[in-house]
Amino acid sequence: MWPFSSSCRSKVRLTGKTIVITGANTGIGKETARDLYWRGAKVILACRDVDKANAAVEEIKAVPPSDPKREQFIGGPGELVVCKLDLTSLASVREFAKRIYETESVVDILINNAGVMMCPKGVTEDGFEIQFGTNHLGHFLLTLLLLPLMVNNEKDCDHPSRIINVSSAAHARGQLDFEDLMSDKSYVPFRAYCQSKLANLLFTRELSRRLRETAITGVNVYVLHPGVINSELARHFEQNISRGLRLVFGFFRTFVKSVEQGAQTTIHCAVDEAAAEQTGLYYSECAVSQPSPAVLNDEKAARLWNESAKFVGLPSENLGEIIEHVTKEFRSADTVDETDKLSKEPHTSK
Repeated sequence: MWPFSSSCRSKVRLTGKTIVITGANTGIGKETARDLYWRGAKVILACRDVDKANAAVEEIKAVPPSDPKREQFIGGPGELVVCKLDLTSLASVREFAKRIYETESVVDILINNAGVMMCPKGVTEDGFEIQFGTNHLGHFLLTLLLLPLMVNNEKDCDHPSRIINVSSAAHARGQLDFEDLMSDKSYVPFRAYCQSKLANLLFTRELSRRLRETAITGVNVYVLHPGVINSELARHFEQNISRGLRLVFGFFRTFVKSVEQGAQTTIHCAVDEAAAEQTGLYYSECAVSQPSPAVLNDEKAARLWNESAKFVGLPSENLGEIIEHVTKEFRSADTVDETDKLSKEPHTSK
């Protein structure tokens, strides 16, 4: 068991809140969904494999967090909703966003949790390197498409909307090669992974800056390192390291975090009262932490934003114009009445 694991201490209830979590059918995404559902939230599990997501729903309902008598879990659970999302397909991201606009008037918390790690070289449906495309570009587009639903909550200054990006301490080993972001010239799984995780932090920093620049004060942005966790994410890890490192990793496996422990910093960013006053920061062990110096490069953060906007087909790099465009694109879905919303509701389980 990991000897230095912090736990989220917040007793906040989330009754009436709507939360989207990508990759919530397994690992720390599922544990995050479990905690927030038992706090009373409506949790939308945005997953590529709907069957696995439905199985996760049944497990989350049947198995509460390890200490269900804690104050935040008293008062009854919320709702669980499954909605298909494949981050390797920009069309799927847009279809998912359209579905959310049809069924929700507000998104209070978006947790960009899904990811791939050190997988063999491959490309997404749109031709992007698989780790950069999944870990960064898919979430970049998803966030900007859902942002108008989060800005709707702007006036609730005591409870700002929150965007949470799950990254990794591996970002410190990352370098952005703007001449080869898709690793066409040379692909090294670990290097590509670190680049995608660095992109998560630069995106967080730049989004926070642009929100302030656009005078949007009711949306906070967070990025975090969850710790070293025994989860499915590391399934390619041992295939890409030497035999000696595999032996070392095998020895330390008993010290890695459980998925429940690994979810704590995500949960902290989602509910902690003090964190409601923070934005654009990096977290580890349920506290603000210091990122790599590369994260503080505002020029690279802005360039990554602009390149990403072009990659995903957004018509502008300007955040205000993006929000206006997205609002118009989904206007018909955003104005459906409550009866129509109920008729179009995805699979929901109370």
